[in-house]
Amino acid sequence: MPPIIQITDVNKVYASGFQALNNINLSIKPAEIFALLGPNGAGKTTLISTICGIIDATSGQIIVDGKDIVSGYRHTRELIGLVPQELTTDAFETVWATVSFSRGLFGKKSNPAFIEKTLKSLSLWDKKDNRMMELSGGMKRRVMIAKALSHEPSILFLDEPTAGVDVELRKDMWQLVRQLRNDGVTIILTTHYIEEAEEIADRIGVIKSGQLILVEDKTALMNQLGKKQLILDLKEPLTEIPVNMADFNLHIKNNGLQLIYSYDTTEEHTGISALLQQLSAACIQFKDIKTDQSSLEDIFVSLVREST
Repeated sequence: MPPIIQITDVNKVYASGFQALNNINLSIKPAEIFALLGPNGAGKTTLISTICGIIDATSGQIIVDGKDIVSGYRHTRELIGLVPQELTTDAFETVWATVSFSRGLFGKKSNPAFIEKTLKSLSLWDKKDNRMMELSGGMKRRVMIAKALSHEPSILFLDEPTAGVDVELRKDMWQLVRQLRNDGVTIILTTHYIEEAEEIADRIGVIKSGQLILVEDKTALMNQLGKKQLILDLKEPLTEIPVNMADFNLHIKNNGLQLIYSYDTTEEHTGISALLQQLSAACIQFKDIKTDQSSLEDIFVSLVREST
């Protein structure tokens, strides 16, 4: 199946000489959730804005559903819904009027049943007659999503969609995103919440200083770069690794009271049994044992540091 979005050699250089995007190449699959991670100023919003046609690329090509976004802009923009970071709405309009107006901007016929369904899916139905100025920040964020969905796009961009939203509302949005993906909508989101990408993304992209430094399937990324550790709390402090255990990947921590063994979960033999046998033979006793695995946040921080 061809990609729904194909980005080839895209650069963005501003008049000041600042290069916001540096030779971006990326394919987005239909009906996937793609999370774009990166520090502030990395180029996340610039990339999204370029794909949506809000910012013109300096060079390169972007194809959406087989059409160039410049020559085929009518077709491509009709397919795209965008939820920007900024909350920009008419304060005096009602929720119903705001969402309905957004649908009309794309030339779509009035469809009250669809607007009702969208508002209910975002827990906004009881707020439909409220003016925007009367809503909380979290509710306004939901209205922005409803506006983006009003013309029934097949591609949805979410730029920091849960910024300023409480945990309960955030989880509700995760569920909505999953449902949209199940309905065939392609989701591209940027987020500062690493657990958000870990929870709902199919693939992860990491961008830094305008460059994509990694694009990987989430599960494969966790398997390749995530470290699993066996942590042994010792009864007596250890000053050095015994010679007969030099071949194990061991580290002493916590003033000698912890022994850390790092291993690869994909290997057929982890070496844990052999390690425990060696510890017993060396009369090294432990009072507790536990395991720990690197989170996506650990991997992200490591990637950004390594690329500096």
